[in-house]
Amino acid sequence: MKTILTPIVIGIIFLNFNAFADPQIDSWLTAYSGKYARVYTNDAMKTAGNTLTNWTNGSQTQSSPAYCGIQEIYSSSDWIYIRSTGLGSYIMGPWYLNSGRTTMFPNLPVNQKLLFRFPRTNGVPTTKTISGGGQIGIFVDGVEMYNSWDAYTWSTVSNVDAQNITGYWNRDAYVNEGVSFDPGYAHQQNTGVYHYHADPIGLRYLLGDRVDFNSTTKTYSESTNTATKHSPILAWTSDGCPLYGPYGYSNATNSNSGIRRMISGYVIRDGNYGTSNLTANGRKTIPQWAVRIYNVASNQLGPNVITAHPLGDYMEDNDYLGDHGYVQGVDFDLDEYNGRYCVTPEFPGGTYAYFVSVSSNGTPTFPYNIGRAFRGNPVGGSIIAISESVATNFLGNTNLTSTLNSPTVKNGSVTLTWSAVEGGSYQVEASTNLSDSSGWTVVSSGNTSPPNQVTAGYTNITSLDTRYYRVGRTGIKTFDGAGTTLFATNSVAPGGSASRGQTVVLTITLPNSPPNPPAGAPISSVTIGSITASSATSIATNLVQAVFTIPSNYTPTGSQNVNVQFNPNPPYSLTGGFTIN
Repeated sequence: MKTILTPIVIGIIFLNFNAFADPQIDSWLTAYSGKYARVYTNDAMKTAGNTLTNWTNGSQTQSSPAYCGIQEIYSSSDWIYIRSTGLGSYIMGPWYLNSGRTTMFPNLPVNQKLLFRFPRTNGVPTTKTISGGGQIGIFVDGVEMYNSWDAYTWSTVSNVDAQNITGYWNRDAYVNEGVSFDPGYAHQQNTGVYHYHADPIGLRYLLGDRVDFNSTTKTYSESTNTATKHSPILAWTSDGCPLYGPYGYSNATNSNSGIRRMISGYVIRDGNYGTSNLTANGRKTIPQWAVRIYNVASNQLGPNVITAHPLGDYMEDNDYLGDHGYVQGVDFDLDEYNGRYCVTPEFPGGTYAYFVSVSSNGTPTFPYNIGRAFRGNPVGGSIIAISESVATNFLGNTNLTSTLNSPTVKNGSVTLTWSAVEGGSYQVEASTNLSDSSGWTVVSSGNTSPPNQVTAGYTNITSLDTRYYRVGRTGIKTFDGAGTTLFATNSVAPGGSASRGQTVVLTITLPNSPPNPPAGAPISSVTIGSITASSATSIATNLVQAVFTIPSNYTPTGSQNVNVQFNPNPPYSLTGGFTIN
């Protein structure tokens, strides 16, 4: 087997005089990028500490190990690009459907091969965009952020909660689905997208954000110790804003004002603070924050507050204090988008930032991560390829460079340890003369890191003498990669063009008729003329993005029809929608 010599750094200390030179690049959790993602699939496994690196339930299958979270980071002057498996860096699971933990949740997480981008800068539009179902950002561990909605809405036609309809009483995901969250406060939908709706407490523990871990129960809890430092950046949203944990500076513009938990501007509508008492009066009106972003009248009927629909069941059961005479910065900290303009350790000059909302005992509180709408313009999101020149800022898994730690000498033996990629095999060589390139001798081979570790080692128990050591990775076990990042040309349809031989990321604007399916709807095929897209995704209600490689000898050139077929329906056709030169 060919030896791949991995460079080793010995005894070199790099002094970082600016720990956050670029927080959009530096804030990502990459320390676990060479470690396999792991799950517990039931409580017995969790109690015993037995994990899986591949798993299946018949519907979602992770057939070979995938590495945790962040795998690639790229940047340009306008965008940050993140490639991730979407799998947590702590041990994920288990997931249950009931508080008695007798019924298993039907879904398991799988590698998403996610490529996400967000803007470096962004304006603040007058008209706000609702944070809909699905991805609205990405956490620094590479796990997707979903909003506070569980995709069910009260139907005034059938008088039941219905999925993916337009309405004004939208169910709260934490209240209705929280029972299915794992100890890290995440779960996955039916395609295996592991995601957070609320406080990502497992991630916060890894980042040192005032969270304790019980090694016996393998659960996380808010620490009872006094908060002494500002929360770290936990995520970046599609509008390019950072999301911090619950703790910030007491005074938004003074980093010397002390640390405390940020107070959300939202309260339950129970008659206090000037809110409507929904229990007594019924769900007859939606709050003013909802009136603004839904652009409808306030008189929207919902179900009465009963056992089946308790107070807090819907997002609209919460009111914003700013609409009742209370003042941000005096009576509460966060605006209706769940953020504020403030100084932070990473942005000493100030930035707009969202904050995670929790109660004094650590229970997640509405609106959890961000409000029902984005403050900025959410132009970021999942993409298929990168279509501009970028800088490469980080490459994980097998691209990671090993670093040799200081040797340990004890009882006549020398122990070497080094950072390793899980699944990798390492060879140790020794030499007594650095100037003799042919003098290296293999002293140990087949060294691997222990399970769930990113460190490997070797102990030399021979007599001590003067030797130099180097380590090389000689092999890697089969793993499920995060996908290959494609660099391609951008174009649009209708109206765009490309030349033969080019690879094109085509953004297609669908006709209004028939009515457009929701973002994320499954697609059967997309074609330009007789060329079929290698991949396609519905990125918005009326937008489809697809990748095409145009053969260098393609005929005929000129105007081509563009066809999009959803599964099962509807089909769309753009006659002459694209030109091949």
